[in-house]
Amino acid sequence: MTEQNTTAGAAEPVDMVKSPAPRDAAPVTVEAAQGPVPAAAEAPEDKAPKDRRKLFAFLRWTAAVTVFAVAGAGVAYGITLPERTDIPGLSTKDDGRWVFPQLAKPTLPPGAAQPFAEDNKDGIHYAGAAELLLPAPKGAKPDPALKIEKDSVVSPDTFLEEYESTAREKMKQGFADEGLRQIVGRGWLMPDGTRTRVYLLRFHSSGFANTFAGCGLNASVNGVKRMEPDSAWAKVKSTQSAPSGIGVLSLYSEARPYGDDQVRLGCVDSGDLLAVVFQTRKGEAAALPFHQTVILQGGLLH
Repeated sequence: MTEQNTTAGAAEPVDMVKSPAPRDAAPVTVEAAQGPVPAAAEAPEDKAPKDRRKLFAFLRWTAAVTVFAVAGAGVAYGITLPERTDIPGLSTKDDGRWVFPQLAKPTLPPGAAQPFAEDNKDGIHYAGAAELLLPAPKGAKPDPALKIEKDSVVSPDTFLEEYESTAREKMKQGFADEGLRQIVGRGWLMPDGTRTRVYLLRFHSSGFANTFAGCGLNASVNGVKRMEPDSAWAKVKSTQSAPSGIGVLSLYSEARPYGDDQVRLGCVDSGDLLAVVFQTRKGEAAALPFHQTVILQGGLLH
């Protein structure tokens, strides 16, 4: 695998990166799909067919449209909803994807290495954690139930409300013992009732981040009797080849029978940062926007 070795002021296209080992059953490693670049930085004519094939493969695999391009000192991401007649394997009928705003990795301090670069193999993120949070998609409203402090900070107690009350004390003690530095978060509500909460947990190192036990099959998620590997995710992996890279993702869903709402849980291991994504919806939480959310958050961390 190749690695990034970029510093502020010398951006490179996203390529395969080193990621930590998967934390539980049903993880997957994928690389960032490098599609056609915007008009501001057009790729040479002879590279277009190859880039187009990569983009189409990524769309068929995730149904999330992600275009990667170099922009200034950071890597810019464009997320759009194209005409489905232009994309093999997708119909013209709305498939449930969300439309996200343009995403861009923040500019790093001078001399700071990108995560997983040759001189930063532990995956330390030198950008502010809040700057790496996935923004809400078009049509979303802020979730008033999520208690957000200044600069997107979420207290450990607020984060632990996502888990059963019987597990919280032990998890909170684990935060004190295992090097938790900060939690930031963002939550939104969609018109169809889907509720999403995205948290980034920053630890002192990747070793501490890997000790977190709240993202996996045995996670004591509030109101959930049992989690299982996300079957829709597993089906996609079994029928289509993984595109190039977004890191190590682990996706789970609440097993039947469940109550009024179904819960989906996504985890992204990324060095000193761990992304934890909760998505719930009355009846059943749709798989496609859940996959899209986890994939795009993973892309911002790598």
